[in-house]
Amino acid sequence: MRGVILQGARAEVVDDLEIRPPGPGEVLVGIRAAGLCHSDLSVIDGTIPFPRPVVLGHEGAGVVEAVGEGVVHVTPGDHVALSTIANCGACPQCARGRPTMCRQTIGRPEQPFTRGGRPLYNFAANSAFAERTLVKAVQATPVPDDIPLSCAALIGCAVLTGVGAVLNRAGVGQGESVVVIGVGGVGLNVLQGARIAGAAPIVAVDADPGKETAARQFGATHFVDASWADCQGGTVAAVKEILPDGAAHTFECVGSTALVRQAVDLLDRRGQAVLLGMPPTDAEAVFLPAALFLDKSILGCRYGSSRPPNDIALYADLYRQGRLLLDELVTRTYPIEEFEAAAEDAHHGRVARAVLTF
Repeated sequence: MRGVILQGARAEVVDDLEIRPPGPGEVLVGIRAAGLCHSDLSVIDGTIPFPRPVVLGHEGAGVVEAVGEGVVHVTPGDHVALSTIANCGACPQCARGRPTMCRQTIGRPEQPFTRGGRPLYNFAANSAFAERTLVKAVQATPVPDDIPLSCAALIGCAVLTGVGAVLNRAGVGQGESVVVIGVGGVGLNVLQGARIAGAAPIVAVDADPGKETAARQFGATHFVDASWADCQGGTVAAVKEILPDGAAHTFECVGSTALVRQAVDLLDRRGQAVLLGMPPTDAEAVFLPAALFLDKSILGCRYGSSRPPNDIALYADLYRQGRLLLDELVTRTYPIEEFEAAAEDAHHGRVARAVLTF
């Protein structure tokens, strides 16, 4: 079967992957669509260290082909969106409703794939860049058949991360101000999460002025062109012309330590900065600790602090109500054979989301 693997310095599309049948508590899914997230690119360039060889991808949707013993919530033929959280369901974190904090979900890749007899790792317990993948039952959430799988795929990462950061981690309230730094796939979902939460004003910041239209479509009430603002006294000053006292919530969606500093500098009293972008693992950010004494907070956020089976169903319902935008996230689809073109477009910010299809 076809898939995208990384074993040396560059990813490549191959057609000779094999995958084992599902064991107890596992689901074999035929992937139909998979979003290309910057986390996949970060594995390729080494920003996210990961063992190789590995089958890439982690934002997928498809059709159940087979289930292992004990799986009862899905059956062959069901449409499912996949999450990356293969939590155990039994530890104290799972019992508290915090599956993203389950230690079973962090740093424990398995090897369900083989190629020429050699085992390959799965990425993020998911590996959606393959014609078929194997996931834990808890990772496969049914979605209605009338939701296009190219849209359902994006729920599994960009939407869970961005919307979840607003609703779950930050707990943004109605009428509270929000600043979103970086209007890529995750940033757009932070914007629409803020819109759904009833936040106001919602300020989008990006160095590409061409992203203003999409930012406003997803929920921004204001847009700051960081490339222009940096020549006119700085982005922080430009945002504070809109929010003189600062923001109740800021979201850094790029992974730049300089922008982390901006996110902190833009906070109002009792404000909180939520960090979603992924900088290099050894990167260090600088900020003024004294600035935090007015009850300000810096929050890390893994995967939108999501509870995937619950949240995927919720977001699918919001999409069907017309409140959550998914079709508009899909800038372009690419057959899996055009992975390099999709990666190039994603790397240069030409797409909100590139979606690979099988």
